[in-house]
Amino acid sequence: MYAKSTFDGLLEVVQGALVGMDQEGEIRFVNYQAERLWGYDRDEMVGQHIRNLVPESLWRIYLEHRESYFADPLSRSMGLDLELRAQHSDGTRFPVSVSLSHIDTGDVLMVVTASSDLLKTKEAFENAQRMATIVENSDDAIIGTTLDGIVTTWNRAARTIFGYSLQEVVGRSADHLVPKDRPGEASDIRAKIKSGESVDHYETLRVRKDGTAIAVSICASPVRDEDGAIVGASAIARDISEKREAFESARSMIESSRDSLVSLRSDGKITDVNAATVKVTGVPRDELIGSAFADFFTDPERATAVQLQVFTEGVAVEDQALTFRHRDGTLTDVLYSASIHHGIGGKVLAIFAAARDVTKIKKAFEAARSMIESSLDSLVAINPEGMITDVNEATVKVTGIPREELLGTPFAGYFTDPERAKRIHQLVSGEAMALDYPLTMRHRDGMLTEVRYNASAYRDADGNVLGTFAAARDVTNEIKAQEEVARQQAKGQDRLAELERFHELTVGRELHMIELKKEIEYLRRLLPADGAEPIDER
Repeated sequence: MYAKSTFDGLLEVVQGALVGMDQEGEIRFVNYQAERLWGYDRDEMVGQHIRNLVPESLWRIYLEHRESYFADPLSRSMGLDLELRAQHSDGTRFPVSVSLSHIDTGDVLMVVTASSDLLKTKEAFENAQRMATIVENSDDAIIGTTLDGIVTTWNRAARTIFGYSLQEVVGRSADHLVPKDRPGEASDIRAKIKSGESVDHYETLRVRKDGTAIAVSICASPVRDEDGAIVGASAIARDISEKREAFESARSMIESSRDSLVSLRSDGKITDVNAATVKVTGVPRDELIGSAFADFFTDPERATAVQLQVFTEGVAVEDQALTFRHRDGTLTDVLYSASIHHGIGGKVLAIFAAARDVTKIKKAFEAARSMIESSLDSLVAINPEGMITDVNEATVKVTGIPREELLGTPFAGYFTDPERAKRIHQLVSGEAMALDYPLTMRHRDGMLTEVRYNASAYRDADGNVLGTFAAARDVTNEIKAQEEVARQQAKGQDRLAELERFHELTVGRELHMIELKKEIEYLRRLLPADGAEPIDER
């Protein structure tokens, strides 16, 4: 008789019907599934010939191949597509699938699957083949373990990622892959598996065969039998070393940025910040995370409105002027920009916000603005269309028009000769600068001011003119002084001419008097004195 062995427990729980027989076909053992399949009790089957259970044709196939079979005793299927039938105790016949295995006692173990399970068996076989192909060719390490962490399956990617061959790792605890500085991590994962939980995208480190650490993302799930009992675990480990390196590189750039960088949820709560944000607020990172970002500005309502605009309109905002308040009360002026981060399908995941410290720039601008405002010259910024974009107080004074009314109006409209004023743009575009360009500005009350304009263009990186800076100096008094000098010079010229003419007349008279005097003297000499004889000059 077939001696019961340590296989008994295993054979009883196998899903297929098992029949043990000697080489002559005498039944030595049947399991519970065989009793159910044929409808006989075990005692009715043991000791009987196998031909009572299977058709004569099957027995003949066995006899024909028995010698070669035992010469090479491997498990063999009689073929899933072969039409085989077994006979039930009630006389009915049913299709079966049969495979034979040689066992150590020299006997034969026959596995029989009824037609009701045949299709399932074929599908399971095909699915298993497909799954095995998928698992083996996956780029992710797929590892099967017992509930105690003993490795049972190890695919090609696992061999590549961790460096261990199948023979080196199967039957060994997977705990040797866990770094020594992470004790208890593997047991915590197993505890979740045993309780029926799954582990999703758990990022951690594992150790390769050569001792180097590798960053992985682990997904682990319970493996259940047909009754739903948890019998093991299946883990997928994805190599995220490149992703981690890229993340760390990006994080390094984020941390080294002087701008305050913040990630926000849709409700405006902070999910991440960089070191610059910690510095500008004076609040530690762990306190910032989860708090409302708008609370760290002097105008929380405006900051909130900017965030809502990004979410509701779905567009980025740029260079919004806001002011951070440090924990110690220090204020920092910033230009705030924000944009939406979309996930798969366009779902809004977060707001990315950047705030640039412009305090020094603002102070420098204010200092420059102060100098601009204190200038006695009229200073104007003009866009390429000739419209005023900015003016100083001197311009307001010389035109008599408030700043807000000047902005957006044509520059040429405030001169007595608008067409000549427009030519400044042509000069600036062509020659890059206009020097001492004479114009006359008209005040709102009609008063005129003579000016000399210097103007230059400001351009972008491609050389395109973005606008014109123009400075006008009031030369009205200078011109009046010049005119007065000219009048005085003209008056002097007239006086000089008059004096010269007078001098000519005077000089002529003097010569005449000298000649007259000479004539008198001559006559005196010629004429005798009273009672005397005339003098003979001969």
